[in-house]
Amino acid sequence: MAAFFDLDKTIIATSSATAFSRPFYAGGLITRRDVLRTAYAQFLFLLGGADADQTERLRAHLSAMVTGWDVAQVSAIVAETLHLHIEPTVYAEAVALIDEHHAAGHDVVVVSASGSEVVGPIAALLGADHVVASRMEVRDGLYTGEIAFYAYGENKATAVRELAEAEGYDLTRCHAYSDSITDVPMLEAVGNAAVVNPDRGLRRVAVEHGWEVLSFERPVTLGSRLPPPSRTLPVLGLVLVGTVVGLLLARRRRPPRGR
Repeated sequence: MAAFFDLDKTIIATSSATAFSRPFYAGGLITRRDVLRTAYAQFLFLLGGADADQTERLRAHLSAMVTGWDVAQVSAIVAETLHLHIEPTVYAEAVALIDEHHAAGHDVVVVSASGSEVVGPIAALLGADHVVASRMEVRDGLYTGEIAFYAYGENKATAVRELAEAEGYDLTRCHAYSDSITDVPMLEAVGNAAVVNPDRGLRRVAVEHGWEVLSFERPVTLGSRLPPPSRTLPVLGLVLVGTVVGLLLARRRRPPRGR
């Protein structure tokens, strides 16, 4: 069996894609205007109020910035970034639930629309067994600014089914957790779904389906789970790429019409 966890606002109390703009500003990598744009995008994301035109303009701006970044450099600085900006935001309730699933012999899978460069290390921090995440297109070791795979909506559900087939999971016995109505396809794909801090649309669907509603409220620091950060490289690429990958996709985070 397996338990499939969404990441943002389900495992962590923030957006993994937009959490790091201020350190980039402090390092001179981005402008004050970039900081304000990213902060506003995160504010809208956390409220579930992103406008399609707003997120598309921000997506285009960030896509232009990330194009040409070196993939190897980005990957090399992940650990330090996690210590500074992701590791303190993990919900204690999510950690306990992940531990319960592992104790029961279940695989834990983190499923997120954010980029694999961000999601993979966070999943490793939590001891997850598998990752489903969006992937940026790479050419000659550099990001092109395009998306190779978008782990969102029906794509999440499809990826979950494919992983279940590959690993031999019986989805009717599996679990899934999310905060967003955009993850209804993933939640419907398993036999045991629960919603975490759900948005209004998902809360309504949860009542209709009889899904359990969970409240996660206590972010904790998981320093004991993480090795000391490497100081051999500056904290540069990953943060912006994490921001870009999420916001490249943000225009599609709006709840689907008709739900």
